[in-house]
Amino acid sequence: MLKTRRSLLAAVILGCFISVAAAYGQALTLRGDRWLAVTEVTGQVELMTAQGERRQAVPGDRLVSVGDRLLTGANSSARLEIDQKAGYVSVAENSQLRVQTLSITTTGGRVTEIAVTLGQVRLRIRRLTNPDTRIEIHTPAGVSGVRGTEFGVAVQPNGQTGVATREGSIAARAQGQTVMVTAETQSIIYPGEPPTPPAPLTDDPTLLIETLAKIPGTRKARVVGYTDNVNLLEINQELQTLERDGKFDLEVSLTPNRRIEALVTTPLGTEQLYELVVP
Repeated sequence: MLKTRRSLLAAVILGCFISVAAAYGQALTLRGDRWLAVTEVTGQVELMTAQGERRQAVPGDRLVSVGDRLLTGANSSARLEIDQKAGYVSVAENSQLRVQTLSITTTGGRVTEIAVTLGQVRLRIRRLTNPDTRIEIHTPAGVSGVRGTEFGVAVQPNGQTGVATREGSIAARAQGQTVMVTAETQSIIYPGEPPTPPAPLTDDPTLLIETLAKIPGTRKARVVGYTDNVNLLEINQELQTLERDGKFDLEVSLTPNRRIEALVTTPLGTEQLYELVVP
């Protein structure tokens, strides 16, 4: 028995140490006129300030300091606006992001660096006119930078990062090498390696199951299958790590109804939900 759901996130987000190919001006610390504003919240979304405050985020909250964090729970999401209407970041469920830099250069450029340590984000950024303005997404695997585009990032628990661009282009950088991920292409960054050459965009949340069976003598099931290796896979609302070819081989605790929920999310935020019934 299989039940599917597909939804396209309308917001924006990014992942993996990815960086923009732009001129760097001298950065100055700002005092209150740089921020990321929370404009939408669905479900359990926590705001953690650099000063140690932790509470449910609500529309109107702002992340203003280096170290401020936003964490989304299961079946939850959020949307952030970058000041000066530079763009939007959509944050999917079970994701974690942190403010890394909010500054202004001597030429008036605005530098925004966001660290995404887990989960999926999608960004829509307007064209930036000041050459010293840059927006970067940092992940455990690399850096992505953009000057006007729509793209997304998906970060697995081991830091492996999928990057996909719908419009425009981004510069994905890791291990001293930069790859331009242009419109309708995608790349993956494995920890400790440079980004892979761009491949045609798939934006495909298909999940193929090879094995689904109860493990004799236990209350567990073995689930073996595949999905595109740039995607995120959640099993019973817990993010999993895919092998390099997109394969997974898992032991999952069984509930009395013998059902397992699997959610696949692409870097651009397209989702498909599967309900697997163990024979």
